[in-house]
Amino acid sequence: MRASDLLHPRPEGLYCPPGDFFIDPVRPVNRALITHGHSDHARSGHRSVLATQQTLDIMGLRYGEGFAGTTQAAALGETTALNGVTVTFHPAGHVLGSAQIEVVYQGTCIVASGDYKRQRDATCEPFEPVKCDVFITEATFGLPVFRHPPDTEEIARLLKSTAQFPERAHLVGAYALGKAQRVMRLLRDAGYDRPIYIHGALAKLSEYYQSQGIDLGTLEPATVESGGKDDFSGAIVVGPPSAFADRWARRFPDPISCFASGWMRIRQRAKQGGVELPLIISDHSDWDELTATIKETGAEEIWVTHGREEALVRWCELEGIAARPLHLVGYEDEGD
Repeated sequence: MRASDLLHPRPEGLYCPPGDFFIDPVRPVNRALITHGHSDHARSGHRSVLATQQTLDIMGLRYGEGFAGTTQAAALGETTALNGVTVTFHPAGHVLGSAQIEVVYQGTCIVASGDYKRQRDATCEPFEPVKCDVFITEATFGLPVFRHPPDTEEIARLLKSTAQFPERAHLVGAYALGKAQRVMRLLRDAGYDRPIYIHGALAKLSEYYQSQGIDLGTLEPATVESGGKDDFSGAIVVGPPSAFADRWARRFPDPISCFASGWMRIRQRAKQGGVELPLIISDHSDWDELTATIKETGAEEIWVTHGREEALVRWCELEGIAARPLHLVGYEDEGD
């Protein structure tokens, strides 16, 4: 069968007619398969949801226990049949619980990557390349300018700054799901053993990560009740980027603004955001990782979505690989 008959875009999202399900739909549907817990991919209101247990747990924390009519947990590597279509979830390496979804029907195999990264990350299962006929890849950082340095080097820059400015608090903007916990774990792996102060928006998710065996060390709430401004001198404070633009950030002594994101590769973007210490740490693959992954899958055709589609499509064409953009809408980059 034609790949486009097995999966194709609809206003609700990527739809599988023979299986009668959507992958990461942006509107409520009868049956949704969810790749991971970021809000642009995982939305509430579906009649039924199939996802990894960790993604289901994260959706419950974010939306409440009634986020879907029914839920079913998919174990990584195990196959589930939906109206004769077999689906298998494979690790995506994006955030805790994230998965690629392999869809097979009548001899045609399509893998929808969701969001993924190839850098090592102690807070989630590593990406697993899957051989397929069609690979649907994200392209958040799908331009050659985006090449992520080792995350250990970026954390070393942060720790060097804390040593140089022991009287100042370092405020690290990091998205609440995945990036924040990764930064904390990187700090621990680098030998930082002081308490890490966190914004309240990170508390539940960080506690859940800890419950899944991911050691983040001692975390303390970054509240006024913790003490006066002097108590945060030399501290590392992690919170959502939006928090550092409001009154909440005024409690910290002469703070140094940091932001952990792949977008920090663009200096002008860091400058416009008032970021003093940009940290190029991304939960998405960079250009070299995207192109290497495409080759690794052995796919004869590539569908590109979520970002800089045209450049990656052009690269595929130059490599002799059939490719096209999907132009899916409704996906913002919560977890870069």
